[in-house]
Amino acid sequence: MVSPASSSSPPSPGPRLRRPRLYYGWYIVIATGFVMTIATVPMFHAMTLWSVALVNHFKWQRGDLSLALSLTRIEGGLMGPVEGYLTDKLGGRKMVFIGFIILGFGFIVFSQIEAGIWPVGPLYMFYAAYMLMALGQGMGSWVPMMTTINNWFSRRMASAMGWANWISRGGALVVVPLIGLGIDSQFSWQGTAFALAIIVFAAALPLSLIIRNRPEDMGLPPPGEFGAPARGGQRGAAAPTGLTAQQAVRTSAFWLIAVGHGLTSMIILAIFTHLGLFMQDAGFVEHNKWVVTAYTFVAMWAQLLGGYVGDRFSKRVGLFVFTTIQAAAVVLLTFGTELWMFYAFALIFGLGFGGRNPLTTSIRGEYFGRGNFGKILGISTIPMNALLLCAGPFAGYMYDWQQSYTIAFLVLAGCNFLGGICFLFARKPVLPTAPPTAAPAPSPSPAPAD
Repeated sequence: MVSPASSSSPPSPGPRLRRPRLYYGWYIVIATGFVMTIATVPMFHAMTLWSVALVNHFKWQRGDLSLALSLTRIEGGLMGPVEGYLTDKLGGRKMVFIGFIILGFGFIVFSQIEAGIWPVGPLYMFYAAYMLMALGQGMGSWVPMMTTINNWFSRRMASAMGWANWISRGGALVVVPLIGLGIDSQFSWQGTAFALAIIVFAAALPLSLIIRNRPEDMGLPPPGEFGAPARGGQRGAAAPTGLTAQQAVRTSAFWLIAVGHGLTSMIILAIFTHLGLFMQDAGFVEHNKWVVTAYTFVAMWAQLLGGYVGDRFSKRVGLFVFTTIQAAAVVLLTFGTELWMFYAFALIFGLGFGGRNPLTTSIRGEYFGRGNFGKILGISTIPMNALLLCAGPFAGYMYDWQQSYTIAFLVLAGCNFLGGICFLFARKPVLPTAPPTAAPAPSPSPAPAD
């Protein structure tokens, strides 16, 4: 006999469907943007501001000043494979924390290079401080975070790297003018460097806690092409497993990408170091930080364009186009005599520089796979840094010799174009495939695809 209560009760609605939460890889992208802002913007994007302040304060030769960035490239070439190896072993979380602690101490030394407590003079202490900062920056930013994004994304890897760099450029829009205001105020360049040390120390732990090294650490499947199905795909198909570091270095693509990346980055380091001094010679030094801000703003949006292009078209062709635009901007800058030419340079340079940025890293993930990305990226810094080693001093010593940047900038623009050719000829190697895997039991709330 059925009770009245039971007969009148409504039918069960069945199991409730849960809305998929945001894929955690996007939190990694946000964290990467903040990591890159704090670790790279004060060192490299703001280097043109430090250069003017240091030359005016110490009366150093420009070649001697720019040697600091070359010393960091020597260190980067030696440490790049180590950073890649440690990233694959320790993961991005620990690397960011360790790198930020070292970077913070580097800024403290930088703020005190004129103190009478050192056995050598300010110039050599500046070299030592910048090498320490570069060690921390290298260990705690680009290699570990690009490796982590590569672990979390496959189908939308270029877009993910583009968004991370978009956040970083957005941070630079704030950080670069603030550094400029600090240097020009009574706070001075010393006080500004010390304040940056405090910020780096304060950010180390919170940022590292957000980072998860790979989806498997959270019980999530790996991204599409590397084991889990991409949206609309099927489990069980053979998946690319990626190349080992030894296999990667035997491909022509590895060397063409590494050399192309180095050749197209040479002019960037030279611009970061010498743009402010070049504008000072032209009589527009007060516009220095605003030209940097302008090309940073354009690059911020060009990052997204580069990510879009990389996910939908050939990355190597996209790299050739964007690097050619970057080279054209430097040619314009070389002959800049009017203020509008410097701002036109900023617009064109920002488009090329920003567009190429997500592609130079995501092409490695597409070409070499996921399993050994950190090691491969680290090893590729050796030929890259060998080229970057000479960029800043070449421009500086050419100026000291000729009192002009014309030949230096034109030569570097030519190298930039040659680097684009290297990207264009880099063909994708064939990745080995893993055998099909059985489909697991369906989950009530699968993680959203990347």
